[in-house]
Amino acid sequence: MRMRRKPWTEPLIESCPYYVEAPSTHRGGWRALFPKQQPMWLEIGCGKGVATVAMAHDNPDVNLIAIDEVRHVLAVSIKNTQAEYGGDPVDNLRYSAVDARSIYDTFDSSDGIERIYINFCNPWTEKAKHHKRRLTHPRQLIQYRAFLQPGGEIYFKTDDDMLFTASKRYFAEANFELTYVTDDLHASGFSPNYVSEHEQLYTARGCKIHFLIARMLPQPPEMTGDAAPAE
Repeated sequence: MRMRRKPWTEPLIESCPYYVEAPSTHRGGWRALFPKQQPMWLEIGCGKGVATVAMAHDNPDVNLIAIDEVRHVLAVSIKNTQAEYGGDPVDNLRYSAVDARSIYDTFDSSDGIERIYINFCNPWTEKAKHHKRRLTHPRQLIQYRAFLQPGGEIYFKTDDDMLFTASKRYFAEANFELTYVTDDLHASGFSPNYVSEHEQLYTARGCKIHFLIARMLPQPPEMTGDAAPAE
């Protein structure tokens, strides 16, 4: 079910000092949007930001960019950030509305992104022709390779068995090495694990959470056909 647009969305976004408008105009200049020069992480599809704000607040020595394509969802993230940070300054977190399918237009290698988080993205399992829309499809992974730092990592979580199985293959095809894999994150002992609203919901239903860490290897793969990124 899609979240209804809230009347306070635009006023809240317009008044938020850590929301970034026109993200493509900052391509190559994201580091300048933070007061401190420190490691940079990116979350693609942050949703309501429940896990996002906990991770950012718990890691003040990291700068985090959190993107989602839906503005009124990002407005909820801002509200959750205000509640999490309280009176603390929000110096290490920036939000922006970005369509991940054209993320190449928003970031480049000079932005210094060392880690990407992809949590509970749309699995696109109904039709095979929709698989290339997945955020872990090789078409997307090639885009991430263009700005992810050498040896950079992708942290990926999902409750969907088919998506996780396919994604392990996608990462291999795009020349990423799987350094950690579990089919039951909550029983694995992995820490820290910042739990999103989706993860709370799926865990309450008894679903096991799949999780992996993929490290980018130096040699870029050759991609053709559907695996190649869209122009």
